[in-house]
Amino acid sequence: MRYVQWSHDALDDLEKQVVHIARDNVAAARRVAKRIRETGDALGEFATGHPGRVRGTYEKSVNRLPYIVAYALSDDDTVLTILHVIHTSRDWLPGDWPE
Repeated sequence: MRYVQWSHDALDDLEKQVVHIARDNVAAARRVAKRIRETGDALGEFATGHPGRVRGTYEKSVNRLPYIVAYALSDDDTVLTILHVIHTSRDWLPGDWPE
C-alpha cells in the first residue's frame, strides 16, 4: 500500500469546491468533501486512475460526482501525491492544469 499525501494545491482546490457548495447546502458540501477525500485516500491501496493530461500524472474520476482527482506516483512507487481536485466543467487543455 502506498502512502497518500495531499498537496497544498489539492487541499486548496478541495476547500474552494466545498465553500462554493456550502453557500447553498452545508450538508451536501460535507458529503462531497468526504467522497473526494475517500476517493483520494483509496488510491493508496488501488491506484485505479488512468494516465493524465499532464505528463507524469494520473486522473481518477470521483464516483457519481463531477470531480477528478489528479495525482502522481513517486519514483520508487511508495508515495502517491494528490496534486489537484478539478471540477469536470473546467476548461482544461492537455499538458497544463486549469487556471
